[in-house]
Amino acid sequence: MNASPDPAQWTCPLPLRDYPEIVLGHGGGGQLSAELVEHLFVPAFGNPALAELGDAAVLDMPAGRLVLTTDSFVVRPLFFPGGDIGSLAVHGTVNDLAMRGARPLYLTAGFILEEGLPLATLGRIVQSMAAAARDASVQIVAGDTKVVERGHGDGVYINTTGAGVLAGAGVIGPASARVGDAVIVSGTLGDHGMAIMSVRDGLTFESPILSDSAPLHGLVAAMLATGAEVHVLRDPTRGGLAAALNEVARAARVSIELDEAALPVRAEVQAACEILGLDPLLVANEGKLVACVPAGDAARVLAAMRQHPRGADAVRVGDVVAGVAGRVVVRTTFGARRVVPLPVGEQLPRIC
Repeated sequence: MNASPDPAQWTCPLPLRDYPEIVLGHGGGGQLSAELVEHLFVPAFGNPALAELGDAAVLDMPAGRLVLTTDSFVVRPLFFPGGDIGSLAVHGTVNDLAMRGARPLYLTAGFILEEGLPLATLGRIVQSMAAAARDASVQIVAGDTKVVERGHGDGVYINTTGAGVLAGAGVIGPASARVGDAVIVSGTLGDHGMAIMSVRDGLTFESPILSDSAPLHGLVAAMLATGAEVHVLRDPTRGGLAAALNEVARAARVSIELDEAALPVRAEVQAACEILGLDPLLVANEGKLVACVPAGDAARVLAAMRQHPRGADAVRVGDVVAGVAGRVVVRTTFGARRVVPLPVGEQLPRIC
């Protein structure tokens, strides 16, 4: 949204107008807490389950296996090119469900607010979160709000839990990779992490770097609809593609070999990484996935992905091979091989 929501225009705005910033009372469980729920969260996330305002939501689940995930979001800055902490919280949670092949249905949202946060800023975040939930066809059905003292937070942290259903009987997970699988990524790498860093460090390029934050369950559904045997789906967030594939190689006790020339990285992202001394394979993504599928199915899976807007730039980048178990290797453009280790520590703090 371009314009900041005006608290004075919210449902029954008084006495919210008297508190343009978050105060400790907003997390105290009393009148101010109730007003924040009634005038901001319920109208934004409105649905029958949330409107009951019970201690828990009662949901009618479609037939299938229940899939649950939980995540917390502490990104700094709160607003960045291509997204913000609100939309990121929805996308990140939806994508965790999608990586198991599930159809996301419901989210919960817990807000940790810092005293002094402008209420208009919170309004922008909530409205963005609501729009992202509508776009992903999920409902935010329960939540919680706490307020910490000024100086004890970065404005707002968001914790989410996601619930979805899994209709099929197969198991999609990191331990399911098999020798002979093709490794596919859905698009360019490092966009989200570099979008955050470009804002923090004041980097400018001819083409601005935008976060790739987006929901991926529609893309996953298109991949599964091909009838291909999808073994692994991972969203390479913290630690980037390097962390995701190292986890797969270790869990499945296989080796993964990547082709450096095939790895898709935007020129501006590559340039930013070089300026900051970062490896694009280690930079976070929030709207991309990596998949392992049998080599014989790779062509039809890629074709289906490229027909979907979230997978238009999908490409095969490597193979699962019978090498040293748990190792990821890159074949460089010079014909050499280098090991891609599991990242140690956090390369980019506060990116998701």
